[in-house]
Amino acid sequence: MKTYNTTLSANDKIALVSNLHTMLVSGIPILETVESLLEDAKGNQLKLLQAMRDDLGQGQHMYVTFQKFPKMFDKVTVNILKASEESGTLDTALEDLKLSIRKEIEFNDKIRSALLYPAFIMVVFVMVMVVILVVVVPKISTVFTNLNVVLPLPTVIMIFLSNALLTYTIPIILVVAAIIGGVIFLFKRNRMIIIRALTSLPLISLLTQQIDLTRFTRSLYLLLTAGIPITTALELTQDVVIKKNIQNAIKHTKNVVFDGKKLSEGLKDSKKVIPPIMIKIIEAGERSGSLDKAMLDVSDFLDYEVSSTLKTVTALIEPIMLVGVGVLIGGMMMAIIAPIYQLIGSVGVK
Repeated sequence: MKTYNTTLSANDKIALVSNLHTMLVSGIPILETVESLLEDAKGNQLKLLQAMRDDLGQGQHMYVTFQKFPKMFDKVTVNILKASEESGTLDTALEDLKLSIRKEIEFNDKIRSALLYPAFIMVVFVMVMVVILVVVVPKISTVFTNLNVVLPLPTVIMIFLSNALLTYTIPIILVVAAIIGGVIFLFKRNRMIIIRALTSLPLISLLTQQIDLTRFTRSLYLLLTAGIPITTALELTQDVVIKKNIQNAIKHTKNVVFDGKKLSEGLKDSKKVIPPIMIKIIEAGERSGSLDKAMLDVSDFLDYEVSSTLKTVTALIEPIMLVGVGVLIGGMMMAIIAPIYQLIGSVGVK
């Protein structure tokens, strides 16, 4: 089967799913729906719809097309569509997917908003540092050179960096661009290794764990609602989490359920990574026969926990970054001012 490496933005994805759901609920046949959407489609959405029209024209299901675009739709989405098409509940599945994508967008927006301020502080710091090295230091260094003043080591380092930046501007820009390109290349090649290394940091680790559990429970809810067996659903949800300990907990739980035991029993064996409140809600869902609804409740609860942790992490990171930037900028200014005081002091002594 031919696959495509094209991607689709979250907004385009929710628009596509919403349009498919609305037109199918209205009673419009699926092939006619796709033909109608093709009229205004463009970019990668156009490629997807064209492939869907061709597949539907050959008697294939919609999930077959989605399967060809792994970077647009993960295994969870494909299997939800497959189960719903086979059971005749495609409209319900599309509505659930639409809500899920919307929650994922809101979820990502929270994380993006939390990272915006620290990123802004770093950009401002780099700009201030460049201005000091390019504008301020050259003027001061000329004065120091003419007076033959013995300079402290920090000042010597700053003058050296300033001269290098002004003399070798283009080579430095090329080196920085090469480093950034190398980092991006390594990130793409070893994405999961780098992400796991970053998410093992103290403050980030708890947040990543909560995000993983939120995505796990939301995906499990969608899969169970679509009628997919719990063992298959657990196997599919292993791919939506990042942290290895969460993956191992899901694998263990799948094996426990496969042996005929309950989901909550498997999760209890991983109490170090699974919150007790999550296990209790799932136990209640198992007793009442509404495990899928219990997973939705857990997902909503964990979503709130992520928001709370994000606020805490942001509140801790902001003052730390401000102090760090203040110390660095202050150190640079002292490296400039200290020789001036030294010069004034030597004139006063004479």
